[in-house]
Parts: sequence; structure tokens; C-alpha cells
Amino acid sequence: MDFAAWEPIYESILEDFGFDRSGDEEAACFLSRMLTEDNSVSLSELKDKISGKYVMVCGNAPGLRAELSENDLSAFVIIAADGAAAVLTDMGCVPEVICTDLDGNSEADIEKEIYACEQGSIVLIHAHGDNMDKLEKYVPRFKRFVATTQARPFDNVYNFGGFSDGDRCAFVAKEFGASNIKLTGFDFEDPEVNPVKKKKLKWAKELLGMLGII
Repeated sequence: MDFAAWEPIYESILEDFGFDRSGDEEAACFLSRMLTEDNSVSLSELKDKISGKYVMVCGNAPGLRAELSENDLSAFVIIAADGAAAVLTDMGCVPEVICTDLDGNSEADIEKEIYACEQGSIVLIHAHGDNMDKLEKYVPRFKRFVATTQARPFDNVYNFGGFSDGDRCAFVAKEFGASNIKLTGFDFEDPEVNPVKKKKLKWAKELLGMLGII
């Protein structure tokens, strides 16, 4: 993602939610300092997982498990958003890639993300202004990961586009050359979510539309 193209979208998101950009930037710097040669995943490794492949992007809507049971999961490279990774591991499927901000999950779900990482999942850990406590607590337990931000990328912290975990998965798939992207576990009109989540779903739908996926 060209940040010059992403930045005006990002600024609109900040304005819509009343978020402070400086918080995102501080969190990104904090996450960057946690990276070492031993725990960093190269982007070439991520590209090898995705490029030219059929990719299933899994959101964590309530119907995810039922939708997954209707598909041959072995036919896809799976990129899972946050809590969707826990659903998949419970079903005996370790996703190839996980995008998480460690923020919307129960502790049990995060443990399953750590387990998936140990089993070979490439985990993209996302820093933003509200999750520095989770970064501090959990990042040292991930053996290897990619650091991401929604603000300006720098050094070893990347911005592939996207805002919430689900749409970020799709942006990653697009960035690294997936030949086809199938969405599973997305419900943009879920009536059970709170107003903030409803607004996030609205943005996710708009961003996925920009990618031409929906």
C-alpha cells in the first residue's frame, strides 16, 4: 500500500472515530523496539505464503464456524482476523497468516494465536493507540511476527492498508498477490454489535469495496 494513497483515508477514519494519530505513532514505535533479528518475519516469507494462491480471509462474525464447515479449507491459504484464529484452531486448522491487534480477544483466544504461531502461522501484530498494554503483555510470547501500523510505516513496521483486523487481512492478501480472495465470517449488518463496532463494520465494508472484493 502506497502510504500517500492511504493517508487521506486514515485521516478520515481518525476524524470519524475521534482517534489521536499520535497514539498510533507512539504504539508503533513501542512495537518496533520489541523486534529483533530472531523474532522478525521477512516480507519475502509472507509473499511466498500468499502470492498466486487462493486465499480465504476469515472474519470473526458469529456465523464463521458454520461457513467454514461448508468449505474445503485445504483448498485455500487462510488469513484469519484476530478471534477467527481461535475458531479455526478449535476446528483443527492452523491458519497460515493471522492479523491481530491483541485487543478484541479473550485471553484464551490470544493463547490460541500464540499456539498457532508456534505451529507455523505468520502473525501480523498491529499497534494502535489503545493496545500498548496488550503489546507489552503478549508480544514477547510470539516467537516470530510482522509489526504493522495504520499510521506512517517506518523501518521494520509496515502498513499494508486497512483499519480493523478483518479488512486488514484482505489488504494483506491483495498486497502480496493473492490470485483470488474469498471472504468468510463477515457480517456487515450484524444487529448485535455496539455503536463503535457498527461504525468499524461500515468502514470495513467501504474499504473492502475499495479493493474490489465486495
